[in-house]
Amino acid sequence: MAAVVGDEQLRRPGGYAVQVLVVAVCYFAAGRLGLLRELSVEGAVVTPIYPPTGVAVAALLVFGLGCWPGIMLGAFFVVLSLTTPSPEVLGVLVGNTAAPLCAALLLRRAGFRSDLSRLRDGLSLVFLAALAAMMISATLGVGLLVLSNRLAGHSFWLVWLAWWVGDAMGVLIVTPLLLMLYRVRWPPPTVRWKEATALAVAACALVPLATYSSMSLLFIVYPLLIWAALRFQLLGSVLCALLTSVVATVAATNGAGVFAKLTRVEVMVQLQAFNGAMALTALLLSAVITEQRNTRRSVEKACQELVEVLEHLNAGQAPPPRRPPGEDDTDDRPSPTGTP
Repeated sequence: MAAVVGDEQLRRPGGYAVQVLVVAVCYFAAGRLGLLRELSVEGAVVTPIYPPTGVAVAALLVFGLGCWPGIMLGAFFVVLSLTTPSPEVLGVLVGNTAAPLCAALLLRRAGFRSDLSRLRDGLSLVFLAALAAMMISATLGVGLLVLSNRLAGHSFWLVWLAWWVGDAMGVLIVTPLLLMLYRVRWPPPTVRWKEATALAVAACALVPLATYSSMSLLFIVYPLLIWAALRFQLLGSVLCALLTSVVATVAATNGAGVFAKLTRVEVMVQLQAFNGAMALTALLLSAVITEQRNTRRSVEKACQELVEVLEHLNAGQAPPPRRPPGEDDTDDRPSPTGTP
C-alpha cells in the first residue's frame, strides 16, 4: 500500500481534486446502496449496515486524511437525495465526516497495519474504528433529530443504538474488504480454485437456508466462516460475512424466515446482534490465523538460516553473512501504518 499517510505528501491540485471527487462518488454510491434496505425505528429511518462509513475509513487509510472533503461532499449528496437541506443537516455532515476521521487517527495512533496480519490490527479496527469512533456520528445525528423535534426524547437511546450499530457494521465489513481488494495482486497467486468454488457453492446454499427458514438456523453459517478463515484468511472470511449480512438484511427487511412475526424493534435487535457477532468472528479469527501463519514462516526461515550456518561450520568455512532482520520477509517486516 503506497500511500496510507498520503495527507503528508504534496499532491498536484488536479490529482487531489480527482481524488476527492472519486471518494465523494464512492461514498454516495455506497450510501444509496445501503439505503435500499432500511428499518423504521421509532419513526426514524436507520440501516442495519451503512456501507459509506466503511468506504470513508478505507479512503482515509489509503489516500490519507486530506481526502475528508470527499467524505463530506458524498454525505451531503446522500442527505440531499433523501430530504431537502435544513440547518441540522450541517451537524449530520460534521458527524459523518468526523467519525471516520477519528477512526483513522485512532488507528494511526495504534500502529494499525492495513493488511490486518496481526491480532492487534483486528482488535484496533473493531474497538477503536468501529465501536468507539462511530459513537460520534450516532450521537450527533440522533441528538439533532431530538433537538429539531423530529424524534421524541424517550426514543433517543433506541435510535442511537440502531444508528451506531449500522455505522459500526459498515466499518467491520466494508473497510477490511476494500483494504484487501486494494492490496491484492492481479492475477492473484496460487489459489485453491476447487476449494474456493466448493466454499462459494456451500455458502450460496446454506446462507439462504439459514436466514429464510422458519426454524432458528442462523448458527449454521459459523462453520462456513471458520472454513473461509482457515483456508482463505481475511479475504475469504470477509466475503463470506458480507454475503451472509446482505442475505440476512434482505430477509429481515422483508419480514421473512426467522424474522417473521417480530416487531420492528425485535427485528432490528436480532439482525444487528447476528451481524455484529458474525463480523467480529470473521475478522478476529482471520487475524489470529494470519498472525500464526506469519509466525510459523518466520520460525521456518530462522531454522533454514541456522541449518545453512551449521553446514558452513561443518565444512570448515566461515558462516555466510546473516541477513538483516526482516530482509526478504514481507510478511513480518515492520512497516509504517498500512504500508505493506
